[in-house]
Amino acid sequence: MHTELELINGCVRQETIYQKKLFDKMAGKMFTICLRYANDVMEAEDILQEGFIKVFNNIHQFKFEGSFEGWVRRIIVNCALKYLQKKKIIFNDLKEEIYVNEVTYSYAYSNLGEEEILKLINQLPTGYRIVFNLNVIEGYSHEEIAQMLNIQPSTSRSQLVKARKMLQQKIIHQEKIAV
Repeated sequence: MHTELELINGCVRQETIYQKKLFDKMAGKMFTICLRYANDVMEAEDILQEGFIKVFNNIHQFKFEGSFEGWVRRIIVNCALKYLQKKKIIFNDLKEEIYVNEVTYSYAYSNLGEEEILKLINQLPTGYRIVFNLNVIEGYSHEEIAQMLNIQPSTSRSQLVKARKMLQQKIIHQEKIAV
């Protein structure tokens, strides 16, 4: 078992055995990130592949400040965003009628597992899902998201509010089915 430092140094030297070991070590977590942004598994695989190519091409720039996993994660998220920007994402507003029933049932959150909630997040419209992932899961501010996606911070905020409302409705609906 190699240490993270040995893996990084091996990758800096462009030794394929270290690149493979690093990929094998991190691909699972990073693929999960890709799935949150992609519309399907094939897109997620493309994003993952593109992301690791960037990781290997730029690994010499890692300055050992902060976690290496965080550095790789940022590259993967940026690759996902660039991939999606090529598809010309439209941050549209859905009809407000969808949100007629805005009652919150707190029990809905306790009965669904992480995997089920992630599936519901993946069902959100692309713009909502991207902003939700960037803000809630990755921790970016609306200003940072606006820069990344070339939108206004207010658009990011409204997309997040609508994503949360829609997700809440999906969770409540899922709970009613399960009961």
